[in-house]
Amino acid sequence: MNRNNQKSIRLEHILISFFEEKTGALAEISLKVGVDLESLRSIHFPNDEETTIYHEQLQTTLTAGVQTVLEQAEKYMHRYNQIMINEGHVLKALLNDPMINSIFTEQQKQLLLNLGTTARDMITHLADYNLPRDAHTQQIRKAMKSDSDHLLSFIEKEFSSEWMRTIESGMQDEHPSIFIAIDDAEKIIGFAAYDVYQHKKCYFGPMGVAKRNRVKGIGYSLLHHCLKDMKEIGYEYAIIGGAGPMEFYEKACDAVVIPKKW
Repeated sequence: MNRNNQKSIRLEHILISFFEEKTGALAEISLKVGVDLESLRSIHFPNDEETTIYHEQLQTTLTAGVQTVLEQAEKYMHRYNQIMINEGHVLKALLNDPMINSIFTEQQKQLLLNLGTTARDMITHLADYNLPRDAHTQQIRKAMKSDSDHLLSFIEKEFSSEWMRTIESGMQDEHPSIFIAIDDAEKIIGFAAYDVYQHKKCYFGPMGVAKRNRVKGIGYSLLHHCLKDMKEIGYEYAIIGGAGPMEFYEKACDAVVIPKKW
């Protein structure tokens, strides 16, 4: 393929894709932001085409504006201690571009940020839930009282004092509803909990896996051990509070975003 003749991905292409998405949190954008999709399709930024770059990983050409957006999205990813760029990172970076920024009112921009870039509550139905076969069990077990010091130290170091305090409170229960993941050296590398955040019932979270151990299915397994417990308790639904990587929960347990009211 002649790269010079290949059509480049431009800023307006990415913008339109956010308004065309009909699933997940982004489905609310086209319904609530109040922008005509046809008018977006007519937008063209000539200055954005002055320089194009071939992106080896995507195997396509990008305009310089799109490359800048992706670089900024990657910075957001690192800032939030994540390992994959998600839709929220890209949308937030896109709205930083002066040309894109000029299209929307301040109210529309705030709505876009609230709907597409912030953590959202999600929900999944447990009535027909079964533990998936690929939810590994050899690394996962219930936290015991003797795990408390190591667990709290791990959470404070890898995540936040706020999460540490939430789990500290949960560990005071007679039978803590907290699972941990351990490595071959018996060191804690992840955790997940339910019914611990403000002692709310049917509420999953927080959950975290050490950055060096992500993309190994550990978070997936921790999630499903909690959901299995919640199903056995008799919960009809599980609320996933403040889900950051929403795409993960959509795929892992068919969770859907709880719509916001405005």
